[in-house]
Amino acid sequence: MIGVYIHFPWCLRKCPYCDFTSYATRQDDVPHEAFAGAVIRELERRLLAGDWTGSKLTVFVGGGTPSLWRPEALGRVLARLRELGELVEVTVECNPSSLDADGATRLAAAGVGRLSVGVQSLEARHLAFLGRLHDGPGALGALVAARAAALRVSADLIAGMPGQTPAELERDIDAVVEAGVEHLSVYTLTIEPGTPFGDLQRRRLLAAPSDDHLADLYEAARAALASRGFEHYEVSNWGRHCLHNRVYWEGGQYLGLGPGAFGFHRTTGGGVRYRNTLDPARYLSPSPPDDWRENLSAADLVNEGVLLGLRLREGIDLAALGARHGLDAIAPRARAVERLCREGLLEREGTRLRIPEERWLLADRVIRELFVIGQGSNRGP
Repeated sequence: MIGVYIHFPWCLRKCPYCDFTSYATRQDDVPHEAFAGAVIRELERRLLAGDWTGSKLTVFVGGGTPSLWRPEALGRVLARLRELGELVEVTVECNPSSLDADGATRLAAAGVGRLSVGVQSLEARHLAFLGRLHDGPGALGALVAARAAALRVSADLIAGMPGQTPAELERDIDAVVEAGVEHLSVYTLTIEPGTPFGDLQRRRLLAAPSDDHLADLYEAARAALASRGFEHYEVSNWGRHCLHNRVYWEGGQYLGLGPGAFGFHRTTGGGVRYRNTLDPARYLSPSPPDDWRENLSAADLVNEGVLLGLRLREGIDLAALGARHGLDAIAPRARAVERLCREGLLEREGTRLRIPEERWLLADRVIRELFVIGQGSNRGP
């Protein structure tokens, strides 16, 4: 299975925590057809440079706010992708402020089957803090509209806002589940340098959420979703699996299309990752340049396999991971694995490793200890 990620770079207002490639614009100024044409041109160029055909493709349109893109223009891109293989999952990210019943129906008609809605919170004070354009009722209305159009629906929530309580997060979870979502992501608030929140933190006007606060919220989310029957299949994700994200977590190849999009393809003995130009104007030109490319060794890919695979409930099979890349993935990590198992941070069954669910909050620490510098890798976690 091959993933296709399309990055739509425009939004109506950039949120103060966002460090993605996105640019605020008026909805009337979005170049719908020109952008579709540029994405198709890039797709044709990438197809000439490597073998991207496959029997099954997943598509994820992120941003920015892709729900600002006219569905019929997106449909042109999906029609071309459909010529390469079966589109087994097509997801579009949406903000509640730009999704209504008509928009959901048109997205479904264009070939979209799944929406990922950026709810983030239903509490007015938290939405104001996050700089969101919607309110709680508007977010629930967007979820209902998507379900009415027979679309599968995922929702994102954020944990870690100042003063957020576990009870508030539980109420948000209950409400979005009642609205019909089948998948839920709960991400902790991350304050990134160069964002307005990052500037406030640098000036000591905003503190990052404490570990204890995040742990209380995470445990509340786990309990609430378990009581609703949602499978906790990845550190931050519950419910019916997102096939596109599994392409990343399982080390698959993915095409990145659009400004700032990342792509990855395997090569003999390693792989290549690229990122497109960040500038939408340059991207719309006839021959937009890559922003950068990096060559990845087999050891780099094993390290990445550890990093991504241990986020999954089933964990990773180190023997299979090493065999895929022609390296011994077990011996260089043997002492760290023994120690982490003794500490209860890892479980081992043969050559398969997994982090116990009750220890998932410590996943970053476990992963750092299993990174191996050497075997041709100089990249840290």
